[in-house]
Amino acid sequence: MNLPTKFTVSRIVLTGIIILLLLFPYHTVGIDMPRYFVGGIYVKLEYLIACFLFILASISDAIDGHLARKLNLVSDLGKMLDAIADKILVNSILIILACHGFISVWIPVIVVLRDIVVDALKMEVAAHGKVVGAIYAGKVKTTFLMIGIVLSLVYNLPFELWGIDVANFCLYIACVMAIVSAVEYASMTKKALKEKTKIEVLS
Repeated sequence: MNLPTKFTVSRIVLTGIIILLLLFPYHTVGIDMPRYFVGGIYVKLEYLIACFLFILASISDAIDGHLARKLNLVSDLGKMLDAIADKILVNSILIILACHGFISVWIPVIVVLRDIVVDALKMEVAAHGKVVGAIYAGKVKTTFLMIGIVLSLVYNLPFELWGIDVANFCLYIACVMAIVSAVEYASMTKKALKEKTKIEVLS
């Protein structure tokens, strides 16, 4: 296992810790986690820790990709684990936030469905010997998604003090871009498969 892959695996481990932090039944086992009163709302310590770990995991995502390219250590295993780590990290936290009432349930539904559709399209193109690369809309989606998750984990602070719901705004923008990017991927897939068909007919 090379260095970039180790960073990827560490991201999966961090995700497991975050999930445990947010779902652990503290009161059932007699643990009273600290809460802090900020701007009229109670902020739970486990969410603050989860936010810190989420940021670390996001940073590791950037690091492993950079190292893989710089050290020429790009591998099929690394690509597969990286994709799995990203989906587990983001989607699991979105589902938990929705279950706890922090965000609308439509947000994880849209994001998860988009990922399923895009992954299916990519596999279809790959099966025909072609590759569909990352697109701008997808990168914008990811950026707003990460910001929205971080802000949701810290109760939309400090913007909540001024009554500005920046967290949900970022997540809604991410959902819009998720749909836009899915449509673009579908269009690119259709074009790539048409070109493949033409080549096969001509040959």
